[in-house]
Amino acid sequence: NGAIAYAIYDFIRYNNDHEYLYDGGLEVLIGIARFWAQRVNWSSDKKQYVILGVTGPNEYENNDFNNELWNRLNLSLSEIEKWKDIAENIYLPYDNTLKIFLQQDGFLDKELLTAEDLDQADKPINQNWSWDRILRSVFIKQADVLQGMYFFEEDFTEAEHLNNFDFYEPRTVHESSLSPCVHAILACKLGKKEKAYEMYLRTARLDLEDYNNDTEDGLHITSMAGTWMSVIKGFGGMRIKDNQLHFHPSLPDQWEACHFKIMFRNSRLNVHMTKAGTTISKETGELDSVFINGREIDFS
Repeated sequence: NGAIAYAIYDFIRYNNDHEYLYDGGLEVLIGIARFWAQRVNWSSDKKQYVILGVTGPNEYENNDFNNELWNRLNLSLSEIEKWKDIAENIYLPYDNTLKIFLQQDGFLDKELLTAEDLDQADKPINQNWSWDRILRSVFIKQADVLQGMYFFEEDFTEAEHLNNFDFYEPRTVHESSLSPCVHAILACKLGKKEKAYEMYLRTARLDLEDYNNDTEDGLHITSMAGTWMSVIKGFGGMRIKDNQLHFHPSLPDQWEACHFKIMFRNSRLNVHMTKAGTTISKETGELDSVFINGREIDFS
C-alpha cells in the first residue's frame, strides 16, 4: 500500500541508495501505482477522481533507468501520464469555514464531541461500543488526515497544520499503537510542548500501562518504533529538506538532556541536546554538514 511506497521513498532519501530503485524498489512502486490507479473512479459530479470503499488509517530521480528496466516493467509513457492526471485531480474534501481537510464527506454532520466527553468506562470504545455506534461517532482511531500531513508536511502551510491538528487531535482516541507518535511529532513542530510530551509518554508506555487493554495479546513493536520516532523526529526535529539533514530541536521541559546517534548516508552522527542548546559531531563518514534550526554546521 501507500505506506510501503513512502518507506521506499524515505529509505532512498536517508541512505542515498538509488541502486535500490533499479534492484527492486521501482518495481514495487509501479505495482502500487497501478493498483491505486485501478481503484479510483471518475466522479461526474465533482469532476475529480474519488476512491470508494477503501478504509483509511482511521479504520474507524533514478539515474539508472534504462530500456531493459523499462521493458521488464512493461511501463509506458501513457501509463505514467495517467497516474499524473489522477494525482493532480484527486478529490480532497475541504471545509472553507473551519479551514480543514475533511476525513471524508459528511464528517461534519456527526456530533462534534471530543475524546474528553467520553465516559472512562467506555474506553477503549473498540471494546465497549458496537461497530455501528463507532462508525456513527466522530471519534478517530488513529492519525488519519494528520497522518497525511505528517508524511507530506512541506506541502502544507503552518496554518493548515495548526488548524487540522487543533480540530482532529481532540477527537482522536488513539486506540492504535500507530497514533501517538505522529501526534507527538506534529505537536513538536507546532510548538505544543506539553501535548508532544503527553503523546510521547502514551507511545513509550503504551504496553507498560496497557492503555488499550490489549497487552495480553503481545507487545506493540509499532509503539516501540513510535517512541524512537517521537524522540528523533519529534524532540530532535530531524528532517531531510532539499537533500540536506536538518534538526529543529525541542527538548521537553521535563528533561535536562537527550543524546542519540544516527546513521545518515554512511556517516555516524552524535546529537546532544540540552536546555542550553544542541551540538552535533561526526564520528565516521564523509558527510560535509548538517543544519540546526536552519544554520549550517560544517564538519570540515
